Amino acid sequence: MAEQTQVRKYGYNIPISEKTLQVPWEEKVRVIEEVRSDFRFKEFLFGCLNCGVCTASCPSNRFFDYSPREIVQRFLENDIDVLYDMMHEYIWACSQCFTCWIRCPFVNNPGGLVIIMREVAVRNAFEATKDLLKPYGRVLLKVMTTGNQLSADMLQPDFFPDWGPKMQDNMENLRAKRMAIPFDVGKSVKTAWEVSLQTAIEMYQIWRETGIFEMLERLDPNLYNVIMDIVEENEERWEELMEEMEEAEA
Repeated sequence: MAEQTQVRKYGYNIPISEKTLQVPWEEKVRVIEEVRSDFRFKEFLFGCLNCGVCTASCPSNRFFDYSPREIVQRFLENDIDVLYDMMHEYIWACSQCFTCWIRCPFVNNPGGLVIIMREVAVRNAFEATKDLLKPYGRVLLKVMTTGNQLSADMLQPDFFPDWGPKMQDNMENLRAKRMAIPFDVGKSVKTAWEVSLQTAIEMYQIWRETGIFEMLERLDPNLYNVIMDIVEENEERWEELMEEMEEAEA
């Protein structure tokens, strides 16, 4: 846990970390300008009546020291120190329900601002962001290698005792039940549905062009290496398949 200072506070008396205050001013300005330069930013921030409707409607506000209004006001005031500090932990309390956007009389979108701030935090590989996202590594691995984040065999009775005794019955002969699904892509136990090799190759291209792989490497090098091994293996399979098709057509 970073040391805290009582020099400046924001929100519900949340102190700015000493670590943030030690970051060079130019670096903090650069990061916040990266947020402001996003093409969506001007569509998410218009003004503030200070009515508090967004915060009063926010489910996260009920459980955390988090306020959508605080996000809006700090951008309007261009409070660099506070905004930079928010990007390390504060913004991850948002549940992305967008109730704040729906309720705001100015049609501000604090949840949208949080999206941009999170993306910038990921691109800059903040240590707090790495720690916060680490528990989701398994989900990310499954999504990027299979196109699914869930699979039928993940629903084990031992993990869900509160689902009752019928859970055990539902899991018996799971493979046979999955094979009875009347569409081919659903006949799998290890994934919710099968993703074709061609679709996977197209997704890899999108992730390369948009810098997703680079972001992943900065956030979690070990996970990146595991995923890239699978990506390269699939790309080799695709190249071999294309060569076989060309030879067959010749």
